[in-house]
Amino acid sequence: MRRLAEASAKCLRPCLRLSAMLALALFIWWPRAGDVALAQSCTLSVANEAFGSIDVTANTSFDTTATLTVTCSGLILLPVQVCISLGPGSAGANSPSDRLMASGGNQLHYGLFTDAARSIPFGSYVTPSFGTGVTVTLPIGGGTVMRTVYGRVAAGQQTLPAGSYLSSFSGVNAEIQYGLTSGLLGCNLLTSTSTASFNATASVTTTCRVTTSNLNFGAVGVIAANSDASTNLGPVCTNGTPYTIGLDGGLSGATNPTQRKMTNGAPFVLYGLYQDAARSQAFGNTIGTNTVGGTGTGLSQTVSVFGRVAPQATPAPGTYSDTITVTLTF
Repeated sequence: MRRLAEASAKCLRPCLRLSAMLALALFIWWPRAGDVALAQSCTLSVANEAFGSIDVTANTSFDTTATLTVTCSGLILLPVQVCISLGPGSAGANSPSDRLMASGGNQLHYGLFTDAARSIPFGSYVTPSFGTGVTVTLPIGGGTVMRTVYGRVAAGQQTLPAGSYLSSFSGVNAEIQYGLTSGLLGCNLLTSTSTASFNATASVTTTCRVTTSNLNFGAVGVIAANSDASTNLGPVCTNGTPYTIGLDGGLSGATNPTQRKMTNGAPFVLYGLYQDAARSQAFGNTIGTNTVGGTGTGLSQTVSVFGRVAPQATPAPGTYSDTITVTLTF
């Protein structure tokens, strides 16, 4: 009997130990919703939202995209809920659809969206007053989820000067909150976080263009008196950009801006182009001498061209014409 008692005593302690180990194992393997299992982690990465070179004087919107990636790994026994937040960025924002990029004291307006139509702004769960972020769920075992971030620079910013515009995202401006869950939880209940860094960039280019309209002297009989007409050029240059406009000598290659030729075969009519209504300042193509200068505002400007056919020998009846090349230098 004593030997049996001793054997029972020897067996009792190991059995208790085994029972305690099993209890500990059960506690570890069944986490509560929202808790993160040991060795389980999620990371966030976001590519730069790069708009490249844009011409704001075109008064149109400019679109780009970037890829956002969430990766979860480790010992994952439940689905992982991930709440993705994109904040205002370093240059600030009025709303998720009206963020700002800065170049010195100048600001370029743009938005970040969750859909290709750019109708659903990409906001933040971290900053509740800044819209709503995006929630994704990764299956048991973890993995990778990729989402597209759709960017748009708004139209109507023609008067911005050229420059490199930037807004940086890091910390709470590019953050995920995550946790294991058997059902969707409020993002504020997910206590594990990870952040990323990326930039939103755009280069507002220096550009100019010009629109033209024809100059028509109408119908005349004998050219015994001045015949005057005028037209307008419409230069558009990036705000702050100096420019000059020159008019060449036409198809005849005239070197005197007041002695150009409209032709009808061999016959011709002499005419001149001027900068002023008094027809006292010739409009030519020599910079610093007879060209017209200005500074762009980002909007269309008006440069007038005044024409005159002075009295001269009247050629045979017909339609006389010339072609002038307008050169805008900036």
